[in-house]
Amino acid sequence: MNVAYYVLAFDGATDYFADRIGLDAAYRTRHEASFFAVDMNVGYRREVIEGASLAFTTQLIDFDAKRLHFFHAMWQVEEGYLAATNEVLTTHVDMRARRSTPMGAEVLAAVKALWARQGDLPMPEGAGRVLGIRRKGAGNGA
Repeated sequence: MNVAYYVLAFDGATDYFADRIGLDAAYRTRHEASFFAVDMNVGYRREVIEGASLAFTTQLIDFDAKRLHFFHAMWQVEEGYLAATNEVLTTHVDMRARRSTPMGAEVLAAVKALWARQGDLPMPEGAGRVLGIRRKGAGNGA
């Protein structure tokens, strides 16, 4: 699967997650609001071949009144392996003003309920990683 399709698949997982916490199409229309990605990191673990079935898990890592920090894992179903991960930071945006704004009360309540279930989970492996070349010694020994 091409790199762009991993991101597209994770975007679908994010949409599903947003729907589950009440940030669905009806909310977006009613509040003229949405979530925008502020930052994201994709970790590619193992290749997925076209046509393979995928499943996703999502863990809420942190949140405040405006932002969500969450982590997706992409699983290849037939062989059961972790294919990729996606760490995402989003902000809730007023679509008229195009500015960050607090989430609606119903979404924030759903996020708090999710946090009550997931807040004590350990940080997912790969979350918070820094991009770079790992070196055994100092300097560039290329």
